[in-house]
Amino acid sequence: MAVEVGSKAPDFTLNDYNKQPVTLSSFQGDKPVLLVFYPFAFSGICQGELCQLRDEFAEYEGNVQVIGVSVDTPFSLKAWAEQQGYQFPLLSDFWPHGEVAKSYGVFNEGAGLANRGTFLIDTTGVVRFAEVNQPGEARDQEAWKKAVAELGA
Repeated sequence: MAVEVGSKAPDFTLNDYNKQPVTLSSFQGDKPVLLVFYPFAFSGICQGELCQLRDEFAEYEGNVQVIGVSVDTPFSLKAWAEQQGYQFPLLSDFWPHGEVAKSYGVFNEGAGLANRGTFLIDTTGVVRFAEVNQPGEARDQEAWKKAVAELGA
C-alpha cells in the first residue's frame, strides 16, 4: 500500500548518479520535495515523463526540489542524465534492491521495478499529494502541478 496523503514521508538516503548521498529529510524546513519514482532509465514512458519535467523545470526551480528515483545503477542514471540534460537529481534505489520504493509502497515485486509513484512532501516532511500509476501507464503531470501550486510553493 502506497504512502498516503497526510502521513509522514519515509526518510531515506540514496546515492545520486555521482555516487553522492542525498537524504530526503535534508530538505525539511527549506523546500518541498516532488519525489518521482519511475521504472527504468532509457525506457520510453519514463523518458517522456522526465523530459517533460526537464522542459518545464522553470515551474519548479527554486520552489520545489524535484528528485527522480529508480532501481537503476548510478552508472546508468549518470549516462541517462547526461544524455537527456536533466537538471534534477536521479537517485539509485539499486541496493538493497528497491528498499525505498518498498517503503513508499510502489515496488513491483514481480517485475523488480518501481511503479510510477509521485509524492509531494512539504517542508515538515508530510505527504501532501500521492499518486501511483502502473508500468505502461503514463502520469498526468497536471495533477501534481496543481498540488504544488496549492502548497504555495
